[in-house]
Amino acid sequence: MNAIRYRKGYKYQLSETYSLRIGIEPPQNIHTEFISLTKLGLLTIQMGYAWDGPSGCTVDTRSSMRGALVHDALYQLMRREKLDRRLREVADEIAHSIWIQDGMYRWRAWLWKRALNKFAGFAADPRNDPMIYNAP
Repeated sequence: MNAIRYRKGYKYQLSETYSLRIGIEPPQNIHTEFISLTKLGLLTIQMGYAWDGPSGCTVDTRSSMRGALVHDALYQLMRREKLDRRLREVADEIAHSIWIQDGMYRWRAWLWKRALNKFAGFAADPRNDPMIYNAP
């Protein structure tokens, strides 16, 4: 019998590929299985990408989902050491901007950004890449 390998902790899966021009332009194009970021700042997240939605003590709402998706993808690139972790606050600002565009109350978006700035650094650390499990 063959074992399977999997990761835990995801709630959502992207049903269509999503692209967005962002304010991060890496020196070289970045490509992973599910995420690409070009030198011109075009972020593409492939269909099938799984993410956990907004994190922490919060409720997942329509206005929070797109920002959380983009933020999770950027932090994953940092964890995988494809994107410089010094861009973490830029990623937080991009998420904040998307939340405002998507109709989130400004005070809520500001609180979330502050929480990310203060508490989310661990999520960009390569040591915190989700563990791979085997079954059976």
